[in-house]
Amino acid sequence: MSNVNYIAHLNAFFMTIAKDTRLNPTHISLYMALFNYWNINRFPKDFIIIRNEVMKLSKIGSKSTYHRCLKQLDSWKYIQYIPSHNSFRGSRIRLFIFGTTSGQPLDSTVPNSGQPLVSYINYNKPIENRFKRELPKTENEVISFFSENKWPKIEAQKFFAHYSAIGWKVGGKIKMTDWQASAKSWMLKASELKLKRSTPVSQNQPVRRSFSEGGDNLKTTKSKNYKEPL
Repeated sequence: MSNVNYIAHLNAFFMTIAKDTRLNPTHISLYMALFNYWNINRFPKDFIIIRNEVMKLSKIGSKSTYHRCLKQLDSWKYIQYIPSHNSFRGSRIRLFIFGTTSGQPLDSTVPNSGQPLVSYINYNKPIENRFKRELPKTENEVISFFSENKWPKIEAQKFFAHYSAIGWKVGGKIKMTDWQASAKSWMLKASELKLKRSTPVSQNQPVRRSFSEGGDNLKTTKSKNYKEPL
């Protein structure tokens, strides 16, 4: 674990990038996302990243842009990027320390400078709770998410109404922790149901005749001799 002065590091980083004309906002956004993970992990020598999570946090929508910026930050000595080339294992990242003098304790709450060395994150909480997503507060929040994924508005309204009614619990028992993942599951089920309804009946299957509403279903087109024994 490195001795990192949180404030001094960021101040030195921004002073450095102010003079570096090679960087654009995407580089800075990506670096800050990586710094956030570095901070959450309490500034280890290196740490593993998951591409989709970092892309989402840094607001980078293109994989090619993401990889290009990572390699450039590595080349320009802001980070060290160690790709895994394995979809089941995350790549490793090492961030170089800016503007931190040795001998400063990482966890000191009252350092000599009067500034905290670590962020406001409460490390006593389990790590999974640090990324816990808040439940949607309004129907419009759900509609917006469905719209971003090009899903029907009516499904967003049904999703919000259903889970609001049961206290945002999965299966009516377990408290929902990721409503966006539940929304994706909702739409997968809706798509499967729609596909089943639109599938034509096979010619080999017998066709069931339905009773007509309002008609006399007791009438038959065949004449029968009721004097014959059964």
